[in-house]
Order: sequence, then structure tokens, then C-alpha cells
Amino acid sequence: MTPLRIGLVGCGNISDIYFKNLATYPETEVIACADLDPERAKAAAEKYGIAKALTTEALLENPDVELVLNLTIPRVHGEIAQQAVEAGKHVYNEKPLAVERAEARAFLDSAMRKGLRVGCAPDTFLGAGLQTCRKVIDAGSIGQPVAAQAFLMGWGPEGWHPNPEFFYKRGGGPMFDMGPYYLTALTTLLGPVQRVTGSARISYAERPIPRGNSSFCNSPLGQDFATEEKKIVVETPTHLSGVLDFESGVIGEITTSFDVFRSHLPNIVIYGSDGTLVVPDPNTFGGDVKIAKTGSWDFETVDLSHDFADNHRGLGVRDIADAIAENRPHRASGELAYHVLDIMHSIHDASREGKHQTLRAGPKRPEPMTALVEVA
Repeated sequence: MTPLRIGLVGCGNISDIYFKNLATYPETEVIACADLDPERAKAAAEKYGIAKALTTEALLENPDVELVLNLTIPRVHGEIAQQAVEAGKHVYNEKPLAVERAEARAFLDSAMRKGLRVGCAPDTFLGAGLQTCRKVIDAGSIGQPVAAQAFLMGWGPEGWHPNPEFFYKRGGGPMFDMGPYYLTALTTLLGPVQRVTGSARISYAERPIPRGNSSFCNSPLGQDFATEEKKIVVETPTHLSGVLDFESGVIGEITTSFDVFRSHLPNIVIYGSDGTLVVPDPNTFGGDVKIAKTGSWDFETVDLSHDFADNHRGLGVRDIADAIAENRPHRASGELAYHVLDIMHSIHDASREGKHQTLRAGPKRPEPMTALVEVA
């Protein structure tokens, strides 16, 4: 097949893995890149052998670009996606789909009218770990799913991210930053959510950035805050808990926090009538899948049934290319990402308004990936 020709916008931290992976897929080819910093775009083009380093405007106007891979910061996801659709391009956004529901709905509807595809990260649910979980559930190995819990518990990114301010502005916080991984996993495993409630708070009005924050850490413990360089004013909740009522009847709980020093809680657990399933970190493509059947105290590790256990960010873009060639729906769809965006906003809304929020009907679960082996 002829590769889908891609223009990548936003050559920041996350772009490296996309450049690397998309170059290995026969279905995709990055032919141009752009960034607000022209030198960064030129450096990326040289590093990865990309033919053209352009301005964003020139990339959007380039007739050879078929899909715009939008890796900009969240607050401009919607703007760039709308411009890409207006230019007649398919688009794939990094998560979240957009900051506001209205702007996301606008470019999704425009794309539908034009017959264009919209996709969105995360695509980790296409990997071996979560696809094995999907197969375990669909095979009835834990019986009828009854309940689910999800936890993202840690300290914020100011200890390691080179530009952490946007994590604490509207469209940031732990729910918008990491929630898409957890909610995408839950909705692709259990189906759409119909109603939510929740509570949210800003635990610390300001977040200090420690001097020398380039080394990754999960909390400020052990760092010297007496030599801080700057403080971030926090404008969005940093600890949120939500209750999710799925259309299937499953009751889910999710907590995301940038305010916790240490935690031993699992990432995701799904409880069924005949067993319990421990789901791996939804920010990864692989990981351990564990199951305990009713009557047993012991969890057993399930052999992965699918391919793509390593870091395959960009797999959702590859799936769009395959879907175009095969004339089928792609899996990491804009409608799925919109449903996740709706859930995240609704948890915030429920906390602010003090009442349940009913959601717009979400999409059906995407088709599973092709399995390599069966599961018990």
C-alpha cells in the first residue's frame, strides 16, 4: 500500500517516539514537520530524515500532507485540528482531543461533513496489555463485570518536566493530563459511560518548581525547595474522584491526583461475577495482566494474547492508515476521545454543581485487535 503521508506539528518531548515508530510502519511516512520554534523543527527534520521543516501554516497548506499529527500543547489542540480539517486533512491529536467540548465538537462535525478521519491518543489500548484484558473480559473469564476502580496517584510534574506550568492551567491537572489513559482503557473494556458524579479540589494554591528539576521524580521528597526558582499559580483541580455509571450497569470509580507523595494502589481493577482482573498501567502498551477466579486467593499472570507490548505510540495513526485502505472504522477515534473529554469535564461539573451529570451517548467499543493466541 502507499504510505499515508503525515505532517507532524509540535516537535516537543513526545514527538521523538512518534518520529521513530512511524518510520518503522510501512503504512505511514512523515514527510514534513513544524514547530513554533523553527530551529526545533529543523533539528527534528535533520535527526529523523524528514524531507521538509515548515511553518505550521505551510504544512497545513502543503497538498502532499494527507494527515496532520497534532502534538501541540492541549490548549491549541482544537485550533490546529480545526485548521487541518478546513485544509482538507485527516487529523490525529495527542490527548486530550481539545480543552473544551464545543471546540472538539466543531471540528469533529466539520470532519464528518468533509469525509475526513479524526483520531486521538491515547492508543495504548491497542497494545498487548489492554487487548489481552479485552479478550479476557469478552471470553467471560471473570463472568459479568460488576465494578471497576482506577487510580492515578502521585505528585505533579514540576519536579521533572522542563515546562510544567500548563499542567496547572485549564485543560491540565491530573484528570486532563493522565485521565485519558485510564478512561480510554475503561470505556474500551467496559463500554460507554452514561452518568457521572464527582468531587474535585485544588490542594495547594501554588506549586514550587525546584531548582534543577530535570531528573524524574514522583514527589518533591528529597528535593531542595529552599532554592526554588519559581512558583506556579494553580488554576485547575489537582485531586479528583469520580463515580462512573456505565451503560452496561458497571459502576466505576476513578481518582486522579497530583497531590499524593506515595501510594500502593493498583492502576485499574475490574471486578466480575466470577473473578477479578488486574489491568496493567494504561500508559503502557504491555504490562502484566493478572486474574483471580472466584474461590481463589491467588492471582495468576495471563499470557499476553496480542502483539505490540513495547512502546508503540503512533499505532493509532497506523490504524487510521489501515482503516482508510480497508474502508473500515479506525479504533482510536475522535468520537471515543470526545466521550472521554465529556466524562472528564462532567466530573469537574459535578463537583462544582453538586449533582450528577448525564452524558451525551458515547460510541460502542472499537473492534478488538487481532489476537495471536487464545486466553483461558
